[in-house]
Amino acid sequence: MSRLLNTFILLTICVFGYSQPVPNVEENIPYLMTFGEAAETSWGDDDFSQAFFFQIPEDYDQPFFIRIFDPDTGGEIDEISGEFNTRCVFEVFGGEGNWSDPAAKETSPVGNYKSGTLLATRAFAANPRYDNNWFTFGPFNPAQGEYAEEFKSYIFKVICEGVSGDDGNMYRYYLSTSGTENRSIEDANAFAYEYSFRMHNEVEEVAHIYPYVEEGTISVRISNFDWDWDGNIVVISVARQGREVKISGEDFWANDELRVQDEEIETSMDFRFIKARPLVRNNNVVVNVRNQFGDAMPFYTSPLGGVPKYRGEVEFVPIE
Repeated sequence: MSRLLNTFILLTICVFGYSQPVPNVEENIPYLMTFGEAAETSWGDDDFSQAFFFQIPEDYDQPFFIRIFDPDTGGEIDEISGEFNTRCVFEVFGGEGNWSDPAAKETSPVGNYKSGTLLATRAFAANPRYDNNWFTFGPFNPAQGEYAEEFKSYIFKVICEGVSGDDGNMYRYYLSTSGTENRSIEDANAFAYEYSFRMHNEVEEVAHIYPYVEEGTISVRISNFDWDWDGNIVVISVARQGREVKISGEDFWANDELRVQDEEIETSMDFRFIKARPLVRNNNVVVNVRNQFGDAMPFYTSPLGGVPKYRGEVEFVPIE
């Protein structure tokens, strides 16, 4: 059976068929995070830009909406630096190349990363109207996206960029059939090639991301930025009961590498972010994963094939 067909099957049988919140409930991540471009990277954002992709199944032919929770930078949720002075721009892209262009799949905002057709845009500063509230883009027609045969889906891209100021914008997305309520689209999904997010402020809370291991993957390189020595990052998979990876301190990247085992091919991994004691508050972190070719691997908010469960004893072979 071909890799593309396997991927499609996993997409359609994924146990979480309604994966509309971004981050998803299973990820247990409170907010996505983007800082203004004048911020110090030591606050936890390496490039002040974040892209997410939304996947609409080809058999869904009704209008849909992309909703943003707390898109402004000001108020109780966002992170202040002095006084709120930050402006963030959200852009929605569809059309050919919005996902398939190589620059769109990279982890830094360089080259043609804003590929595709701009469908909608809105800038937000501090605005009480949207503080702790929703803003809605749309309606959109699924056919306005880029059709991906391997997913049997139409793909849209949303980019959030901090274009001025030095504060942190904390926000979430929801893919909805309604412009005024959060109503799920069956078998839709969302993914990113790099996560910039806020950790919980409770040591008991464990955050997760779920990179998918495609056929042909031999090893994965895990990179994390500005972890602030906040506990451990542990990898769980069908063949791995718990392997800690190297973590970063303040304002630098740490990298680690894992050799992929046969049982892990065409499954998701579970990267668990376990906080330290005493509590590190307001920790923001950036994470990406690449295969042996240097290609960024997607994290699906609804993990393909479901959340991985360890299946038994498998010896870990480190890469020297």
